[in-house]
Amino acid sequence: MIRDLVVVGCGGFGREVLEIVAAINRDRAGWHIVGVLDDEPRDTDLRLLKERDVDHLGGVGVLADLPSTTYAVLGIGSPAARRVISARHPDRRWATLVHPAATLGSDVTLAPGAVIAPGSRLSTHIDVGAHVQIDQNVTVGHDTRLGDFCRLNPQACISGSVDIGAGAYVGANATVLQGLHVGDDGIVGAGAVVVRDVAPHTTVKGVPAR
Repeated sequence: MIRDLVVVGCGGFGREVLEIVAAINRDRAGWHIVGVLDDEPRDTDLRLLKERDVDHLGGVGVLADLPSTTYAVLGIGSPAARRVISARHPDRRWATLVHPAATLGSDVTLAPGAVIAPGSRLSTHIDVGAHVQIDQNVTVGHDTRLGDFCRLNPQACISGSVDIGAGAYVGANATVLQGLHVGDDGIVGAGAVVVRDVAPHTTVKGVPAR
């Protein structure tokens, strides 16, 4: 069954989401891209959309006017922005997208809106919340919980039994060691090594992360 899909956001990650959809369709056709929504698209992004024959349909508010059967996915990196858009459209159907080149083990649950990029590896007994973004080549260990709206940037390493809070942001190549907790809206800088819990709304960076 082919389902209509609109991507919210036409910046870099929004276009990466389009690539994930294209890969899914090559593996097994399932999505028809209706277009992309963005309040302030850059000229470069619009040109790149045109090159791949994808329409910019207007601002994010257009989402309320689309048929109820149309799915949407949030291709915006900011956890705060994704949280706001999701709250404004509680009745929208949200697509869950997994690139065919990602690996998901047994007992991995994905909530609506989750996006899993190529090369990501999720082992076993992992709970992925709503609108979570797991970018390229991320590894997630056993018994881990990823809270709603969090984002794991490329090559982040999340060890086993880790709890990543809602809206948290883990930078590229960062590592969170086993059994630790990153609080809601916490930020882990790129390349950091987290060796102790991160309090909510706190930014840490460095090796070890402080």
